[in-house]
Amino acid sequence: MTGLPFVDAHVHLWDLARIHYPWLTPPFDDDGPNGSVAPIAATYLLEDYRREAAGWNVVGLVHVDAGADPGHALDETDWLQAVADDAGMPSGIVAFAALERPDAAQQLAAQAARRGVRGIRQIVNWHADPARAYTPRDITGEEAWQAGFALLGDYGLSFDLQAYPGQFAGLARLIARHPEIPVIVNHAGMGVDGAAEWRAGMAALAALPNVSVKLSGMGFVFRPLDGAQVRDRVRAAIDLFGSDRAMFASDFPTDRLFGSFDATLGMLADAVADFGEDERRALWGRNANRIYRLGLDV
Repeated sequence: MTGLPFVDAHVHLWDLARIHYPWLTPPFDDDGPNGSVAPIAATYLLEDYRREAAGWNVVGLVHVDAGADPGHALDETDWLQAVADDAGMPSGIVAFAALERPDAAQQLAAQAARRGVRGIRQIVNWHADPARAYTPRDITGEEAWQAGFALLGDYGLSFDLQAYPGQFAGLARLIARHPEIPVIVNHAGMGVDGAAEWRAGMAALAALPNVSVKLSGMGFVFRPLDGAQVRDRVRAAIDLFGSDRAMFASDFPTDRLFGSFDATLGMLADAVADFGEDERRALWGRNANRIYRLGLDV
């Protein structure tokens, strides 16, 4: 564990009695990209997160779109803002919008009007293997989706990119046309097809100065979690992006599918234990604070 200030850059909260989350609604099966999510299909509130993270010096957190029914996207944001107003966290919100829709501008305007919103996430993982795909087709190459992405800058919003490395070359060309839009790669790039494809895709994104990466979600690739594999992936990502464009995150409670909070974060801490204090402070909190414009004193 580390006593350094931790701005957890990727957390999910959900109140299943308040908002509908289709992916957390039974029946569950083992065929999806994460296997069965039954172990986490229960209400998870800020106090639940704080209990799991009690051994870490959490001074801020970024809440990321948790897969609510799209019709409840604004309801989720408003609930999270009420939680933040009452408890001081989340420090920032990454909300949902469907960028391919004709009303994308209206969705973005509505989300951007909420005080805590800093960015948008729309999961766009597509894979030729249906068991790995989150979406029925790769919308990232479609004109309508790319037009919606281009609107993010008009509203001062960043984009959390959850995709697979096979999509990164095309996405890099799009992102390069919009240097005004900060892009944050989720879950260390989710390299499910091996290190070579992962490195090629991540190098294309790392070449763009407006792209950063979250070091989280290692269980999406390494099952069971293995400290040596996690270390190699963390170090390789930092080599590509630099310690000023990488940040640690828990992805809890989702990552509890793969390991406990302490075990998951402990592997990340061990991976950079030999770094200097300035670099570790950047990875644990300062980069997330800067990139998400949280205004915290870290």
